[in-house]
Amino acid sequence: MTSVRLDYVRVALLGALFFVPFLGGVHLFDWDEINFAECAREMLLTGDFLRPQIDYEPFFEKPPLFIWMQALSMQVFGVNEFAARFPNAVAGVLVLLLSYHAGRRLHDRLFGWLWVLAWLGSILPHLYFRSGIIDPWFNLLIFAGLWGFIEFRWLFFTRFEGRSLWQRYRYLLLGGWALGLAILTKGPVAYLVVFFVLMLYWARYKFRNRGFFLHFILFSLAAFSVSALWFAVETMLHGPTFVQEFIAYQIRLLTTPDSGHGGFFGYHAVVLLLGCFPVSVFALPNLWGDHQPEDEVLESHTLAICQRADLTTWMQLLFWVVLVLFSLVRTKIVHYSSLAYYPLTYLGSYTIWRTIHWAVRPRIVGALLPVLGILIGGVQMLLPWLGQNTHLLRPLLAKDPFALARLDVDVTWHAGHAVPGALLTVGAVWAFWLWRRQKPWPAAQVMFSAGALFTALTLVLCIRNIEQYSQGSTIEFYKSKAHEDCFVKTVGFKSYAHLFYTKKPPVSDPAVDEFHHLAFGNPGKTVYFVAKVNRLEGLPDLPHCRELYRQHGMVYFVRHPE
Repeated sequence: MTSVRLDYVRVALLGALFFVPFLGGVHLFDWDEINFAECAREMLLTGDFLRPQIDYEPFFEKPPLFIWMQALSMQVFGVNEFAARFPNAVAGVLVLLLSYHAGRRLHDRLFGWLWVLAWLGSILPHLYFRSGIIDPWFNLLIFAGLWGFIEFRWLFFTRFEGRSLWQRYRYLLLGGWALGLAILTKGPVAYLVVFFVLMLYWARYKFRNRGFFLHFILFSLAAFSVSALWFAVETMLHGPTFVQEFIAYQIRLLTTPDSGHGGFFGYHAVVLLLGCFPVSVFALPNLWGDHQPEDEVLESHTLAICQRADLTTWMQLLFWVVLVLFSLVRTKIVHYSSLAYYPLTYLGSYTIWRTIHWAVRPRIVGALLPVLGILIGGVQMLLPWLGQNTHLLRPLLAKDPFALARLDVDVTWHAGHAVPGALLTVGAVWAFWLWRRQKPWPAAQVMFSAGALFTALTLVLCIRNIEQYSQGSTIEFYKSKAHEDCFVKTVGFKSYAHLFYTKKPPVSDPAVDEFHHLAFGNPGKTVYFVAKVNRLEGLPDLPHCRELYRQHGMVYFVRHPE
């Protein structure tokens, strides 16, 4: 087996090492992890794999592809946190393999490894492959679709003649089908992003690029041929309700701060700069323009240099489309801009690769690398100190009784919890020193290793403590009712956690589970109501309803059957 083939094995093992262990070490987070896991759990219970459900009612917010993946994982590993997150770990390994393959083919073996290290060593790109959210697979399929179109265009201009029909159009079709699967994962925003990228690229050539429009039409038809299959079957079986509600939901996300998340216009720019550290710093010099040094042009094969320049253009367009589009969207959530991780990791790797080969050292990298590294590492090192001195936070939360009560959680913090931040800080300073001494490859190894260890150790050492503040005791209450024949109802706030962790069984009549019936009717078994301390919604005044206890900002009520 050649060294290159061994590299693929090494990349896969490295991905498995970082993305798989401890996946089930902490509860799923409400909402964006639990809602899809609950859909998958209900699929297994009801046997209805065509239509997503949540609380045994149709779930109109997402198509079913990712939920199918989670359901399959739960069939293998059981209904638990590990199974819910495992599909994204698989996506992470595939992304590393794709990045290595593309980087090695277009540049060299070193670039392939740089791109892999950029994924592993950057905070959010690493983190989201260890999560149970929908975006890792969504973004992978979008990028695979766009990559297929790019590969096809390169083939069209270089080696198109003398090939069979399949050999000529396979990249275009495979790319379109991948984009269609992305639409089946999260919706038509997948096509919208790629559409904007393609149109901007075409506009760059004043809409004169040979064959571009025809190829775009064929690519689009391939994409919709896949996604239309499920939408057509759903419409034939259940009518147009899903399509109507789904479109209404997408419009609501675009025009209002839905899901309880608003934010300022530059929200995603800050998220990408800080959250994708350190690769975001390396990528900054390449976010616009062509920065190929003369030596690179002279020393590279003509086709290779053209493809690199072209791919850089595609990546820059993808980055700016994602950033601008989701800055305009009223709903602001961290992972909405996660598709930008692909161009950021590529462009950041390109900066390092050029510096290694041609000593091109952008000043902004040397300026920001230690500053942001010390800032992020320092904030993480403050966590255990703040955890031991929560009284310092109380004046900031004086107007929020729920948040104040959350600080009463008994969480053990010690100096060891600051190790990840210390590693990142030392790594950033060391990498800066190496960078200034014109040792970019060791600098990249040190910085990305520090970033990978920072993310992995923060998840292992600190995330459980953080989860205790946000939802820990509430989840434990739900789990305690999993084997009791009862109803558990949240009041005054939206949640999916009680459905998943109480292992709620199917109900024959959804009306039985409505609040009015549980509060004033005769449900026939014990009912538990869960509310926030500042939003009791009249629960203390309900007939036959009494308060069980209050804990960490949550109030638990019980109503026994009459």
